Amino acid sequence: MRPDLSVILLAYQSEDKIKEACTALTSAFEKENIHFEIIIVDDGSTDGTLGQAQQIQKENSNIRCISLSKNYTSPYAQFAGLSVCKGRCAAPMPDDFQRPIAHLIAMYRMWQNGAKVVISHRLSRSDGFWNDLGSKLYYQIMNSFSAVQFPKGGTDGYLIDREIVDLINGLQGKRNTTPVIEILHLGFDPIWLGYERPKMTNGRSRWTFKKKWKLAMDTFFSGSNMPLRMITGLGFVVFFMSLIIIVAIVFSKLFSDNTLFGLPIRGWSTLVVLVAFFNGMLMLSLGIVAEYLWRMYEEVKGRPPFIIKNENTIN
Repeated sequence: MRPDLSVILLAYQSEDKIKEACTALTSAFEKENIHFEIIIVDDGSTDGTLGQAQQIQKENSNIRCISLSKNYTSPYAQFAGLSVCKGRCAAPMPDDFQRPIAHLIAMYRMWQNGAKVVISHRLSRSDGFWNDLGSKLYYQIMNSFSAVQFPKGGTDGYLIDREIVDLINGLQGKRNTTPVIEILHLGFDPIWLGYERPKMTNGRSRWTFKKKWKLAMDTFFSGSNMPLRMITGLGFVVFFMSLIIIVAIVFSKLFSDNTLFGLPIRGWSTLVVLVAFFNGMLMLSLGIVAEYLWRMYEEVKGRPPFIIKNENTIN
């Protein structure tokens, strides 16, 4: 029978915490009488995470695991989990519970009441000054220039109905994007549910600056064509400025002493006209070509966003 809830448990270098996470989730769901499955997605760990996950799978009929061929990072691990989940609704969950289990259950109850898309978001941030500042600027830029709108505290958590899961799985291009962005693009009147992130224990974050920067660039360019439109606008501005310069130079050639700032330089007017005209045409042409390239890029993002290495681990 199809489970009501599929939890995609994101695991990376989690040998020492994956069993505890599964136990906590199982206990909470059984207490709430929720028919569930847990899909452990090992995102290319190099420790014993996969072995632990496979052992947990043997001991629990409602827990499955898959292993990716390398570390693809969280968004692609989520796509992988969504591609194999069977639940009537699905939600990702980090193995360190940066989102509380109680919050996940609250999202599930909202789904039971008819919500197809529930988006979780932080009510506050306390990750240090620079991390908080970077996150704030990122979400401000995304809300200003992209086609999707994020809540103030940002989000990477969600619970979606089976209909949305199937739509996400049917997308052709999943590279350089995230499930949250694709879900928000679909519409379906998402419901926002805030939470306070639990205080984290000391330890080095696995979400490094390099990964954060790559995700920021991927999501920005996936969700916004503002840079291309900016090039097009700049092309028009430069083109019309070149026309004004050409008219001014022609006027100077015909009705003045035919000098460049008082210097008698032969052929200067012809040279400036040609440079101004062709620079304007070049910028305008680049903008137009960029508009087409953006649309081609959207159509041909066909490389696999993830590869499931251990398909035999799926029941």
